[in-house]
Amino acid sequence: MFVDKAKIYVKGGDGGDGLVAFRRELYVPEGGPAGGDGGKGGDVVFRVDEGLRTLMDFRYQKHFKAPRGIKGKNKTQHGANAEDLIVRVPPGTIVYDDDTGEMLADLTKHDQAVVIAKGGRGGRGNTRFKSPANTAPAIAENGEEGQERWVTLELKVMADVGLVGFPSVGKSTLLSVVSGAQPKIGAYHFTTITPNLGVVQVSDDRSFVMADLPGLIEGAHTGVGLGHEFLRHVERTRIIVHVVDMSGMEGRDPYDDWVKINDELKLYNAKLTERPQIVAANKMDMPDSEENLAAFKEKVQAELPDLEILPISSLTRQGIPELLYRVADLLDTLPDPMEVAAEEARLAKEAEGVVYRLEDSSDNHEFTISRDNEVYVVESESIEKLLKRTQFASYEAVMRFGRILRNAGVDAELRKRGAKDGDTIRIGDFEFEFFEGGTDSYLYEER
Repeated sequence: MFVDKAKIYVKGGDGGDGLVAFRRELYVPEGGPAGGDGGKGGDVVFRVDEGLRTLMDFRYQKHFKAPRGIKGKNKTQHGANAEDLIVRVPPGTIVYDDDTGEMLADLTKHDQAVVIAKGGRGGRGNTRFKSPANTAPAIAENGEEGQERWVTLELKVMADVGLVGFPSVGKSTLLSVVSGAQPKIGAYHFTTITPNLGVVQVSDDRSFVMADLPGLIEGAHTGVGLGHEFLRHVERTRIIVHVVDMSGMEGRDPYDDWVKINDELKLYNAKLTERPQIVAANKMDMPDSEENLAAFKEKVQAELPDLEILPISSLTRQGIPELLYRVADLLDTLPDPMEVAAEEARLAKEAEGVVYRLEDSSDNHEFTISRDNEVYVVESESIEKLLKRTQFASYEAVMRFGRILRNAGVDAELRKRGAKDGDTIRIGDFEFEFFEGGTDSYLYEER
């Protein structure tokens, strides 16, 4: 089964916890703190595997979690960093953040890799908190949580040539004739419901990948028929071979077919009109095809005199070698569209300038305070992150957390808002009691 869209959950590994430990050896009095840092959690990395052609694997496995880092050890030993989780995807996969719709990666080349969910940093051991004022700290941090998100994977077939046209114009038959592909062929519309790929070998040792794409109908750009399921894959092709039925057996006019399909391509993505196009006038073995071709050329060349129209018959092989040679010659003159897009993106970034952001490790935390009935709610991304890293089983760690909040002005703002002794304060998923202690107030006693 061909699957070209999937939604999955990814989570980077949590960092390992830091350790509270002290050096205790014979003849080493007051050895001091010796707790090591925790290891970093593993990243979730998407890597391109050219052996894959579909997102079928993600139909059955939708959750990917990287391993967590190892806890810090005694003797100031750093916990081991976790290995990254490698997720294999086919070339042509685009990754979107499901919540924001932001494109995270466009994976096109074999072995190309990108980090989709970062692992959390390891927590610091008590060795890190040693200072002249506190030579024996009993403070360590929990590991940081790994990044987690739902992502949408969208596969766009990577092919040099895409066959487009109405249903039953002979696209699948053409692919089966020129390559080793064996698409399903039937005398009814929408025989092809998923893209088929085939490697076409030209007699002069050149080759290219051709895709037989599901048939289009009028209104496809709005999702009618197979709609976007088809049009998504046309964007990757370097050349469009527009297959037109010249026999008129379906009761349609070849020129009207050509106009309607081009309109659908333009309405879906205007850039597709700039893609090189060759018209393959198919079914030339049928009785009325010559007359229809002459009328077709007259109308089309009045609009686009340079458009190439090559008469072929997939059944009798008429004109097939000429079509393949012309496609191969044209491909030799065209740059890889993905390389062009990458270069454009690079130049755009250079024009904008590169912005470097230093992670803020100070205690100047921004926050807001609101009321939820009788509960005071403190909202701050940095404070919530600090809270998760604090080991509340340690009295010193709790006091440190309270001092940081006091220095940030949280307790002063709570008093200003009317917080009194015993009131409930909520930060993230944690609730605390507020304690008023004269001029100093701080949060304590986790609920």
